[in-house]
Amino acid sequence: MSPQPQAAVGAPLSRVDGRLKVTGQAKYAADQEPDGPEGVVHAVVVDSSVALGRITGIDTGTAEAQPGVLKVLHHRNAPRLPYGPNPGSLNLPGERLRVFQDDRVRFHGQPVAVVVATTLEAAQHAASLVKLDYDSEQPTTDLADAPAAGEPRTYARGDAEAALQSSPVRLEMTYRTSRNHHNAMELHATVAQWDGDRLTLWDKTQWVQSPRNEVAANFGIPAGNIRVISPFVGGAFGNAARAWPHITIAALAARETGRPVKLVLTRRQLYFGVGFRPAYEYKVRLGSNRRGLLTAMTHDLRAETSRYETFSERGVVAPGQMLYTTPNVSQTARTVPLDVNTPTPMRGPGYSSAAFPVESAMDELAHELGIDPLELRRRNEPENDQASGRPFSTRRLRECYTIGAREFGWSRRDPRPRSTRDGDWLIGTGMATALYDTLRAPGQASVRLDADGTALVESSTSDMGPGTYTSMTQVAADALGLAVRNVTFRLGDTSMPTAPLHGGSLTMASVGSTVQDGCDKLRQQAIRLAVEDEDSPLSGADADDIVVRGGRLHLKDNPARGETYRQLLTRNNRTHLEALGSWTPDQSRSSMYAYGAVFAEVAVDARLGLVRVRRMLGVFDAGRIISPKLADSQAIGAMTGGIGAALLEHTITDHRDGRIVDANLADYLVPVNADVTDLKAIYVDGRDDEADPLGVKGLGEVVLVGVAPAIANAVFHATGRRVRELPITAESLL
Repeated sequence: MSPQPQAAVGAPLSRVDGRLKVTGQAKYAADQEPDGPEGVVHAVVVDSSVALGRITGIDTGTAEAQPGVLKVLHHRNAPRLPYGPNPGSLNLPGERLRVFQDDRVRFHGQPVAVVVATTLEAAQHAASLVKLDYDSEQPTTDLADAPAAGEPRTYARGDAEAALQSSPVRLEMTYRTSRNHHNAMELHATVAQWDGDRLTLWDKTQWVQSPRNEVAANFGIPAGNIRVISPFVGGAFGNAARAWPHITIAALAARETGRPVKLVLTRRQLYFGVGFRPAYEYKVRLGSNRRGLLTAMTHDLRAETSRYETFSERGVVAPGQMLYTTPNVSQTARTVPLDVNTPTPMRGPGYSSAAFPVESAMDELAHELGIDPLELRRRNEPENDQASGRPFSTRRLRECYTIGAREFGWSRRDPRPRSTRDGDWLIGTGMATALYDTLRAPGQASVRLDADGTALVESSTSDMGPGTYTSMTQVAADALGLAVRNVTFRLGDTSMPTAPLHGGSLTMASVGSTVQDGCDKLRQQAIRLAVEDEDSPLSGADADDIVVRGGRLHLKDNPARGETYRQLLTRNNRTHLEALGSWTPDQSRSSMYAYGAVFAEVAVDARLGLVRVRRMLGVFDAGRIISPKLADSQAIGAMTGGIGAALLEHTITDHRDGRIVDANLADYLVPVNADVTDLKAIYVDGRDDEADPLGVKGLGEVVLVGVAPAIANAVFHATGRRVRELPITAESLL
């Protein structure tokens, strides 16, 4: 069959949903107002003020006496919920938090009650009047002082210990990363409405199946009785992938009051009501010869998790296993249970946490040997995936290095630390490698072409910011041969065809391939209809010679012979055509990753230790780029987030009582416009046809992974001081 013309894919389109968002017409979870005779009521969660212990007393009398208060639920009056197994969600080893089911307190800020009232203000005021007494214990919340538990994850090849002892060059370092919180603009919110035994949830989620499955398991009802709707998500970065306790609380409050309930977490509650990127302690030992060829590397990791669940990141071990040619590798990854809430994936999960120690260690080795950091990485570039033994599907990392060095002006760099000044500012440049695995998952998408020549495509995927609405519209438009304006893509509803989790950079490959399949099937239906229609100009033509452009079917080599979708369907008395697209990834024999090289220039005030990022360039091997404008949005946003991780973001816990001290955007610092200057991204030409039909490899994660180590390496070049803990603060440089 002749390939379809590509007019939309690859074009720098503006977001198709952009006008809705900038005019306030896009409705997020908290904007929903379900119809009902009495209207929506409001729920406010009461949080524990201790981190560990038991509730010994609860006084709700004053709160319940307030005007407008309908109900105060807590462990003494809430119904017992079955909390059955939930194999269809993102459950972790351990026991998920069961709201209002017992008197135990597991972390500071745990939900211990909920107030439901006719207005938000009444619910907030009444919540402040709920009094609780505790039998508290001393919590353990410090990763540095707590022991690991359970069996560690281990990996080994060769004999790392022996190779280290015989290596001419040996280095040993310990790196630490801080806990980070996602802090998306949209607060987590759920609106719950029961209709008999059926429940509708409007929720902020990256995967509508997740809250459906979680609430079904918690309440012991069929998942088919629950509909989850989430058309718009105002950012998430990973913390809306899982169904958190507030969703169950909203559903419970709605059932107990018989009213639709709206529950919106406060900014403060996001620091313990949903997950976070866990803190790490990461010890590295490496050995090499005098030419910088790695001989051995050991990795000893410790990461925080909650005591009631075990969260561990698969991606944190991958860079140490396969990024560079290293014949002898040993890894041990341990989790440290603490009296905190459960962590969760955050953009670039695992990989970004590992990139800081691994890429800093490579920079330290380059300095020790007097070898250019970029050249050192080139010398250790592997021919295949040494962890799996598989060939790479594509690995254009050398091209990323070459293009990045040229465009950034790396050759002009004086390699001596503290060698370049601009007045009071010390100037430094650094670079780091980025990688993220190409995840893929099965899914479905429905396609409908109406007789007026417009199409509707639906899938229950999400769009937390990367532009799913737009990119899927582009794929569908080209596959159907329609203008973008004639295609509508809808998402975020469990009544739509199933889709995988919107995260891990898998949406474009997975959902995009289902959209491509469905639109191909529908286009082929139309072509068969035309070929078999004696009144069609295409009657009797070879179907393989027909393409569709601008809504018109025609012979590829004779555009004059053809007709429009509208003409074809109208003549055949067809109101529409339909198809269901699906795609399941093959078990690949190759190692599939997206790669990148990140270059950064920083200025450090020689007297004050303040760090400013002057410019940054990322060059990425992410396969085919569906939408360059969306790709730039992802890359620049990720670089901004990387600046935060490198220089600003740090959750501070008072280990005396487990309270998060900076649970607000005044004290927990994130980058603002003044912190973001000249950021640029370049994408290496090429596609990965082994990964998926679209040839994409995933972009949203890899663009963050190398940012923090590139900045840290630039800070060392500027100052001569190696900081091995993130964020890099002024205090660490004075």
